[in-house]
Amino acid sequence: MTMRAWRFGTLSSLSDLSVHSEPMPAPQRGEVLVKVHAVSLNYRDIAPTLGRYVWPAKPGLIPCSDAAGEIVSVGEDVTVFRPGDRVVSSFHARWLGGRPPAGLMLESYGTGSDGWLTEYKVVSQEAVVTLPGNVSFEDGATLPCAAVTAWNALSGSTPMRAGQTVLTLGTGGVSMFAVQLAKVVGATVISTTSSAEKAKRLKALGADHIVSYRDIPNWGRYIKDDITRGTGVDCVVEVGGPATINQSLDAVRWGGEVVLVGFLSSDNPGIDYFHLKGSGAVVRSVAVGDRPMLEDLVRAWTASGLKPVIDSVFPFAHAREAFDHLMAGRHVGKIVITLSD
Repeated sequence: MTMRAWRFGTLSSLSDLSVHSEPMPAPQRGEVLVKVHAVSLNYRDIAPTLGRYVWPAKPGLIPCSDAAGEIVSVGEDVTVFRPGDRVVSSFHARWLGGRPPAGLMLESYGTGSDGWLTEYKVVSQEAVVTLPGNVSFEDGATLPCAAVTAWNALSGSTPMRAGQTVLTLGTGGVSMFAVQLAKVVGATVISTTSSAEKAKRLKALGADHIVSYRDIPNWGRYIKDDITRGTGVDCVVEVGGPATINQSLDAVRWGGEVVLVGFLSSDNPGIDYFHLKGSGAVVRSVAVGDRPMLEDLVRAWTASGLKPVIDSVFPFAHAREAFDHLMAGRHVGKIVITLSD
């Protein structure tokens, strides 16, 4: 039997992404075979083609880290799952809790090992978690990277509490999830954006204050001085990278946390040591999260009744169009690719 899988070639551009017919894999001891029903995209899926990925990326791999599907067969000694179980992928296949294993980011799906943009995939039984029946495959596929990252940012070393203030940047997947999760715990949310239309979407999610970074170039100082009246925010979910980090340091309170998530910008003006020191910020870098974080996130997400913001859905045969849409940068929320018989 054969299956279809999308693979990148040289990683020089999105035109190197093409579909292939490949042999159907079979699960070995401790492994499960997953029939993939939905995949979602993240910025990291196109970053290697732009030369902006932090870690080395191998050519020739199947892209995408985030998927949901159904187990169709299991290998020997599989005790956790059985055929018919609904599952969602864990971003880090080997990070099962505690300290991250050495070399973790060098083996990530889509950059260090084959990802999930395929009709079937074999993984360890520990590389997936249960997807509740009341969460669709499309919704579930949005959770492994962006939602877990937001969950880690807000509930990691300094868990967010009711009454505290969170700053999110833009309308990408991590930021949208952060708005939703922060509001669930009763936090005040300040969000930056570039357009009135995106501002409406953020307001609908529950953001309390919207700041246009086009109208207010020094938005960090504005947020601290005007919105929080000199106090500063408790947490910044920093997805912009080099181009926004200095503004984030301006916005945070003394002892507040700047959580380094992403790198949407490639320009690097540098960070002034005295600016960093003077901000009083605790700077924490996150790389998504471990399997227990995904399990906790799925439970919390299901109990809260939240729905992910899905910008658009593409069929598997049009996966390259989904990548083009991601590259254009006009999306609000997640881009999903669905697979059907």
